[in-house]
Amino acid sequence: MKTLADVFRDALREKGIESIGTLSKRFRKSKNKLQDIAIEIVHGKGAIFRVPEKTAVAWDLNGNRVEGSYYAYAPLCMADKFEMVLSPEELRSKLPEWPYFIIDLQLWDKHTQKEKGKVCLQINQSYGLLRDYFTGRELAVTWVNEEFRGMFHGPLDRITVYDGPTAEFLKEKGIDKVVLLDPWADEVLSEKDFEVRAFIIGGIVDTGHDKKLTPKIGEELENAGIRVRRRKIVLRGDVTGVPDRINRILGIILKMMVEGKSMDEAVYELQEPLHARWRLRKELPKRATRYMVDGKTYRVVEKELFDEYSKWLKIRWEDFVKVLRELDLVALDRKRIHHLNKISNARIIKGKPYRVILLKKAAMLCYNC
Repeated sequence: MKTLADVFRDALREKGIESIGTLSKRFRKSKNKLQDIAIEIVHGKGAIFRVPEKTAVAWDLNGNRVEGSYYAYAPLCMADKFEMVLSPEELRSKLPEWPYFIIDLQLWDKHTQKEKGKVCLQINQSYGLLRDYFTGRELAVTWVNEEFRGMFHGPLDRITVYDGPTAEFLKEKGIDKVVLLDPWADEVLSEKDFEVRAFIIGGIVDTGHDKKLTPKIGEELENAGIRVRRRKIVLRGDVTGVPDRINRILGIILKMMVEGKSMDEAVYELQEPLHARWRLRKELPKRATRYMVDGKTYRVVEKELFDEYSKWLKIRWEDFVKVLRELDLVALDRKRIHHLNKISNARIIKGKPYRVILLKKAAMLCYNC
């Protein structure tokens, strides 16, 4: 899927333009100069002009620095001084029909004031994400009330705000099929789902709320005649470890849809150590072996598991140690475990497998790293 920068680049090349500059120091520190300049043009703040002398600073259409250009971004107030070659109207006419990413706030009142503040922050961060790929207008917030307007400190004029229900918004836009992101859905989000014109993320700040709340959004849409695909995002087949913040869920979708990343890659890039520890707490006990030494039980895992898990979980060594302590697990290197297996016998005790070591001195081999 093309980004705004891609559309802008194509529009410039159609006019034979291979580099652009700016008449001010603006955008010089931008990481994605074409995207940021295109955003300002789309929002009617400026245009591309032909200038009589080469600019001091310019970039080619891949964002690399070049020695000046006869084409430059400037505010629209400069239209009487220079020849305009790409106007806001022309660039807007070339924009494809990008899907809407809808944050449904019908559950707004289910949140505490602190949680409402988190919702506002995450919506603002979601706008920033969409601005990195498209224009930001693709972010739609429905069921908007005055309390939200008062608490939201982001650019309300640059996103799509709708006071009514999501179903009404969709019908006004002629959309009858959507994807609802729901961690309790049966099916996993896939490339086949990217054909829809709207993705709905429930405005719930975490998965600690009643699991029936998100499906309720889907039920109401279906009752209004909208076809709903309930989809979840997983990491290696499990929702545990997947970020639960609205903006990070959106980021995962965008990385899959625009950058072509796999779901696991996208989740890893947006994951924080907190989310990784959630998953690690679930994974490590599966790999533990019970040793009984002089009547005392130790649950032991290989220290090398850190290297294995850190390839797909964003964990640091301190996270690994923290989870070991929380779960009362012992981490030993593989050679030491091999030695323990040599001096132990396999037994079933109360229906659970153990390795029993009769030598008391072997207890000294077990310690947390």
